[in-house]
Amino acid sequence: MYFDRLLGALEALLFAAGEPLSVGELAGFLQIEKAQVWSLLGALKEQYAAECRGLMLREVDGGFQLVTKPDFYQMLSALCQSREVKLTNAALETLAIVAFKQPVTRAEIEAIRGVKVDGVLNKLLELELINEAGRKKSLGNPILYATTGKFLTVFGLASLDDLPRPDAEDAVTGEQQLLMPIEQK
Repeated sequence: MYFDRLLGALEALLFAAGEPLSVGELAGFLQIEKAQVWSLLGALKEQYAAECRGLMLREVDGGFQLVTKPDFYQMLSALCQSREVKLTNAALETLAIVAFKQPVTRAEIEAIRGVKVDGVLNKLLELELINEAGRKKSLGNPILYATTGKFLTVFGLASLDDLPRPDAEDAVTGEQQLLMPIEQK
């Protein structure tokens, strides 16, 4: 019974970590000896070896992690493709404006784009690429919008400082430069 509980705890740790954990780290989290961890890893590996299981225990870089079995690669890649979200040009334009002008109000975005952006803002909020960043201290206290950490992750940026900036002599604003088709740059 105690062994089964430890086995479940080990499985939970490996699942939640998402990256390889060393035997020493596992022993520390489970508060047991390394020899016991090795025994648990052997038992878990044996259980996952069954054909009916979708996961396997893999040793990587001196640690262990749970991964999906290669047999299920096709199905999992189809899942990933079906969850890919494409942003419309309107969403990309709005996102660029928020990124370069943040914090910015809906009215300021609409003044730059020249069209209503309610639906686009809602979509960007839903995708967690932007969030409400307070209220502007002006008439009506409009909501301010700013990009999120997810925005940085999705676009591979370490910080907002990594956004492209125009040269001092360049009259094109940052968001126009970002949105301009490559042929026109």
